Amino acid sequence: MNKKWLLGLYVIISLIWVFGTNYLLHMLEPSSLVSFLFRAKEFLYIIVTGWLLYYFIGKRDELIASREDEKRLSTLINSMVDFVNFKDGHGRWIESNEFGLKLFNLENVDYKGKRDSELAEYTDFYADALRYCETSDEEAWKNGKITRLEEVIPLQDGTEKTFDTIKVPLFHADGSRQGLVIIGRDITERKHVEKLLAESQQQYKSLFEYNTEIVFMTDLHGTITKVNPQFKAVTGYSPDETLGKSINEIIPDPYKMKAIKGFKGILKDKQPKTCEFEFNHKNGSKLTIQCTALPLIVNGQIAGIIGYGKDVTKLRQAEERLRRTEKLSVVGELSASVAHEIRNPLTSLKGFVQLMQLEDEKHQFYYQIMQEELDRINHIVGELLLLAKPQDICFTKADVQKILFNVISLLKTEASMHNVQIEFLLKSDVYMIECEPNQLKQLFINIIKNAIEASSDGGKVTVTLQAEDRQLTILVKDNGCGMSEERLNRIGEPFYSSKEKGTGLGLTVSFKIVQSHNGSIYFNSKKGKGTEAVIKLPVRKNTSAPEAGLTV
Repeated sequence: MNKKWLLGLYVIISLIWVFGTNYLLHMLEPSSLVSFLFRAKEFLYIIVTGWLLYYFIGKRDELIASREDEKRLSTLINSMVDFVNFKDGHGRWIESNEFGLKLFNLENVDYKGKRDSELAEYTDFYADALRYCETSDEEAWKNGKITRLEEVIPLQDGTEKTFDTIKVPLFHADGSRQGLVIIGRDITERKHVEKLLAESQQQYKSLFEYNTEIVFMTDLHGTITKVNPQFKAVTGYSPDETLGKSINEIIPDPYKMKAIKGFKGILKDKQPKTCEFEFNHKNGSKLTIQCTALPLIVNGQIAGIIGYGKDVTKLRQAEERLRRTEKLSVVGELSASVAHEIRNPLTSLKGFVQLMQLEDEKHQFYYQIMQEELDRINHIVGELLLLAKPQDICFTKADVQKILFNVISLLKTEASMHNVQIEFLLKSDVYMIECEPNQLKQLFINIIKNAIEASSDGGKVTVTLQAEDRQLTILVKDNGCGMSEERLNRIGEPFYSSKEKGTGLGLTVSFKIVQSHNGSIYFNSKKGKGTEAVIKLPVRKNTSAPEAGLTV
């Protein structure tokens, strides 16, 4: 209301009161009450005008305080980096901070009392965004409670801003709409960081889950906290069988001290360590694992250890086969030259011994010993010649059953001398393969003869022949004393033998024969429980494939 109009109204009412009441009092007959009424009228006027003055001064103070509060609120919301907007129950803008006005390019627009759709007429670029705000406001009204949502606002430079928006609807006591408070926080940077974090997590997950090597994590106490799927593929153990266990329970006994020392060294030096150890697969087979472990550092502190394990079993077997092949090559080259040099004087010695044996009957016993030893030398020279450089081998179709039967028949006499029984088992009907029969005969003689000599008195040697998957498997099993792990690993090396008069060349020759047939041979043995030789030969020789290595 206009101040001048209020002042004029006050003056008119005051004049009417003064002159009107005086006129009425003069119309009364003179009495003792007239004077009192005049004083009461004046006193009442003073009270009423004084109360009105007090009332308006109070309202003025309230107005000043309200304006100061409004100014402070305006200062507060304008200093905020968030979008702040107040609307009435009809969606009209009441107040907005400078951030919101700049956001929608409305700095020079009289926005108060206008709806979003009306303000959209002032800015073409943000028109759609303002209209969407009106739609989302309506959803907040319908929800009837605090509503939180993300709103994306396009910018003129082609980028976008994402706001975490909170809309608070206010209602009158009768349930009608009173107003709407809107607060929007710019979370564009946070969303970008979250996106980068999500991408990083996906990359980490891909590196962890799909790594072709074993990946595992432990805490500071060595307890396994996480393994990737490749762990089961390599070791056969599922994560449920591994998680929560200490590395001391996983690492085999011979390598525990080395593993513990390496674990402590990583925590102390914060440097990666690499080691190699044998690990027992769930099915009982042995694996060679090459492991690299390094500290897992979070916020500058070691939180645990992450390790990578690689199955190098086949690599080590290939290296071992290569070493054996190199040994065979060296021995073969040496044998070719030495054997011929030995046989020349050997022939002369043998001839002279036979001549002396005919002429001197007194020392026949010594001549017999000399003859036997010369024969033994001749036998060794023959084995050395078999190790010479490979020569062309004529492969023909032959029946392995027949070859084995002939070998067993030949060795039955020697088996009887050792009080050992030979049992021959057949588990198929067809045993024809492409091979060099004489070499296979030599192979079977060496293996079965060793089994007979290793068997205890009254023991038994079991020879099993079976066909499977286009290959033949020959098993030669004895119940002798068996072999230790160390001896089993060295079996087949030239000049390594457990026999008192053995040269080790028999098994070396056997390995070479198997190799020339693209087959494999290995031994299973336990101390005190006998030994089993497993020979696998392909049915058909693959001339295009390289020679298969030896497996021990």
